[in-house]
Amino acid sequence: MEKRFGFPKKRRLRTTSDYQAVRTQGRPVHGSLLLLGVLDRENGAPPRAGIIVSRKVGNSVVRSRVKRLLRELARHHLGDLRAGIDMVLVAKRGAAAANLQDFVQEWLRLAKRASILRESE
Repeated sequence: MEKRFGFPKKRRLRTTSDYQAVRTQGRPVHGSLLLLGVLDRENGAPPRAGIIVSRKVGNSVVRSRVKRLLRELARHHLGDLRAGIDMVLVAKRGAAAANLQDFVQEWLRLAKRASILRESE
């Protein structure tokens, strides 16, 4: 069976209040390229992801590239998260020079530190 890697709206953080809840009630995990904000919600809900790339990262071309890479990361790895997790990926200044592989390695390290990955069967 083929595994699908979509990023539908129900799997994204879309409102300011969603992002604000992760910021105020969640816990941050810092890395060199990313800040991972994590909030545990009610169990059974599918994991959701949000992405923030500020002007500190670079001009609009650079920010768009970083957002595309982080969306690709979220698309492929949302299925690896436990149910009931909201996560926000915040790009840091060094993210402008990173490629997808750098982001994947950083995210896996941060996700393990935050204990948000599903246990494999």
